[in-house]
This record gives sequence, C-alpha cells and structure tokens, in this order.
Amino acid sequence: MLHSSTNTLINPQNGNLAFKVFSFEDNGHFDHLQRNNYYAVIWVMEGSGTVKADFSAYAFEPNVLFAFSPYQPFMFSADADIKGIALYFHPDFFCIHKHHKEVACAGVLFNNIYQPPYTKMDEQAGNTFRLVLEQIRTEMQNPALAQYELLVSYLKILLITASRLKTQQHAQSGESVAGSREPFILQTLKDAIETHYRTKHSAGDYADLLHISPKALAKITKTHFNKTLTELISERIIIEAKRELYLTNKPVKEIAYELGYTDEYYFSRFFKTNADVSPQGYRETVGFGRGVSNHTLLN
Repeated sequence: MLHSSTNTLINPQNGNLAFKVFSFEDNGHFDHLQRNNYYAVIWVMEGSGTVKADFSAYAFEPNVLFAFSPYQPFMFSADADIKGIALYFHPDFFCIHKHHKEVACAGVLFNNIYQPPYTKMDEQAGNTFRLVLEQIRTEMQNPALAQYELLVSYLKILLITASRLKTQQHAQSGESVAGSREPFILQTLKDAIETHYRTKHSAGDYADLLHISPKALAKITKTHFNKTLTELISERIIIEAKRELYLTNKPVKEIAYELGYTDEYYFSRFFKTNADVSPQGYRETVGFGRGVSNHTLLN
C-alpha cells in the first residue's frame, strides 16, 4: 500500500538531506539525470521502462529494487506512470564503507560494476520491506529516544534483505551458464581487474593477461556486462578513489599515486569525467571532509 507522505530528516549542521522516505506515483522524480550526493534505494512496485545508469541502459519490469551510490548517474524512462517507494540516505547518516562487515552490501547492491543496479523483489522480501518501511515512517513521524540507532537498525534490515536476495539471484543465474568458456573468461577478467586496477589501466593490458585478442575480449565484455572494458576499469578505479575520499584524509595527490597516477591533475580530470565532480568536491559533499558525527544528525 502506498502512502502519499514524505518523511525527511535534515542534517542541522549543514541543512543537507540526511534520511528521507517518500512514495511516488509517476516518473517525475526520476525522468531527468540524477547525480545525488547520497545513496538512493528505489522500489518500483508498478510500471516498466528503461533505466540509464553509468554507461549502460537496462529494461526493467514491475517489482524491482534499484540501488545507486552517491554521484552515480541514473535516469528512468518509464513506459507509463511508475509507482513505488524511495529511500535516500547520506553517508553522514550511514556510510556503507564504514559498515561493510555488518551489512555486506558494498559490491552487491552498491558499486557492483558487473551487474545491473537492480534486484527483482520476491514476495518474502517485499513483505519485509513493507513492514520495515512502515516502521521507519512511524518512527520519523514520532521521534523518541535513540531515534538514530533505531532508524539505522531498520535501514540495515532493508539493505541486508536486498543484498541476500541479489546474491541468491546472481548464484541462480550463474548456474545456467556454468561450464562454458565465456563465464570462465569473465570471472578471470573480474579477478584480474580486482588484482591489477591500481597498475593496469588499459583494455590491452587485460587482453594480454587473459591471452585473448582485445577485439574478442571487448565483444565478450560488452555482451555480458553491457559496458566496454575501459568503462569497467575506470569504474573500479573511481570506486576505490571514492572509498579513500570517504574514509581518509589522504591528500588527493597521495590517492592518485596509490591508484597508479603520477600526475595529480590528470587524475583529477579523470575523476571528474567519471564522477561529474572533482575529488575535493566529492570529499566536501560526501566523505571525510564533512567531519560530522552520525549522532549529531538527529540532535
């Protein structure tokens, strides 16, 4: 059941959004390019269409859950009105990277460069989401002692539920293609990118590592991931750069060097091209530079 209300918490230190839940009954919220400085979890209950995210476009059907990271570009093109519920939260409120061991959604729901940014909801997950979202709305309308702790607990339930579901769906889809040559190449490629993205930045480097022609690898990559190999490599580098900007006070020059860039200015241009914001701008609106304690948000 959809409620028309919107519930929002604002960070009193800077006036920015901290946590928000709202229902939608058309595509008006998402029909233009989004590059938000907070996480977005969007449950499309009714409607279908196409979502553009990063470098790719994906068709979607009713009852899917989207998950987007800060500054990840996305836009919906709906076939007709879409209906559902959206939840936004800023990293100052709950930082995925800081709590990855508890929630384990980094690399599953968020920042997964190899899978579409959505999960098909089943009945059990849908029931959990409805119940927890209703609890979140009630808590936000009637704040009481330890509100922050309770809201974060509810948020964790949602993220863990969705992460488990997406992991399960990925395992099931993997079973149908096990044993063929391309999945072996794709897994080897994923492992190679994870191992070498700090030092190897070109598509040719990975073709050499996998002993396959660049053209053949490019075709396989585009077919299975709907992205070019260069895009995959760039996204992986940007994810790590964002993580360092989130969690540390390292100078941009040091982060660039650790990611294989000797020229800080070249790296900054590369980052801005892919994230649509400078490294320092990202840090100031999302990461370490905020210097905000979670518990100050709701005081």
